[in-house]
Amino acid sequence: MQKRKLGQGLEVSALSLGTMGYGQERNLPDREDMITLIRTAVDRGLDMFDTAEVYGPWTNEEMVGEALAPVRDKVKIATKFGMDVDQDTGEIRMAANSKPTQIRRSVEGSLKRLRTDHIDLLYQHRVDPEVPMEDVAGVVKDLISEGKVLWFGLSEASEESIRRAHAVQPVAALQSEYSLWTREPEAEIIPTIEELGIGFVTYSPLGKGFLTGKMDSRTKFDPSDLRGHTPRFSEEARQANQKLVDLMYKIAERRNATPAQIALAWLLAQKPWIVPVFGTRKLSRFEENIAAVEIELEKADFDEIDQADIQIQGARYPEAMLKLTGL
Repeated sequence: MQKRKLGQGLEVSALSLGTMGYGQERNLPDREDMITLIRTAVDRGLDMFDTAEVYGPWTNEEMVGEALAPVRDKVKIATKFGMDVDQDTGEIRMAANSKPTQIRRSVEGSLKRLRTDHIDLLYQHRVDPEVPMEDVAGVVKDLISEGKVLWFGLSEASEESIRRAHAVQPVAALQSEYSLWTREPEAEIIPTIEELGIGFVTYSPLGKGFLTGKMDSRTKFDPSDLRGHTPRFSEEARQANQKLVDLMYKIAERRNATPAQIALAWLLAQKPWIVPVFGTRKLSRFEENIAAVEIELEKADFDEIDQADIQIQGARYPEAMLKLTGL
């Protein structure tokens, strides 16, 4: 597996495995399969794993901790604080909370659940408008000096927030959504983090599954599936956005690849400090995705994508979620 450097020197595999969909129920039927998949990922060269206290909450970190405990010295674990999770009950309130006491309690809980004495990369999950970024970065700086955290990250932060945090404690990585159908970071965020020497960990690189070509406008979602409540996944939006997937199929056929591999290869080619974080519950999809590092797109491929002038339809999150989490 190829390696990439984030920020001030954090070296990780070119792809990261996101585990958000794993273990969000304590009695998950395929829990052991998920643990096996995580360990298989380590065997295949991935060394960066992404979780968060809010996933579950807590059950995801617990499972990731169990899966990686035997190989802890071979991997980097990234987790997140910053959502309003009651540290005693686990109740989630859909709002940001980065008060210094909350950050410290979150980190102590994450360390226990992850069965480790340090967190390799600690992200603020969402910017808290009630807490100055300088205060947040200051707490993380203290945690780094104590050895409980190695690197500082932000998620879905604005240019201003990034600069304010970075001035107090250097930011190693920004995690935000970026893909062939979410290209907004190209305007201000990517130039900013390139200037500051910050790495970019891009989530939803496959458009929450849409860019794999495995769904279309007729696909039905389970009521519990967030995509079923997201404007970009409305039947009308999917029908319009299918143009992008059709283009992926066209390029994939030329490169003897799949649409998912083309989407990942495109991201990897944008900057040498971009690390896509993908999620899958299937070993076959995992193998398909990691093969993307071997695909080299040509100028004609990039030109065809840029010249297609495809306007993506639909917001990437429901309106209520956009407001509550500051997205």
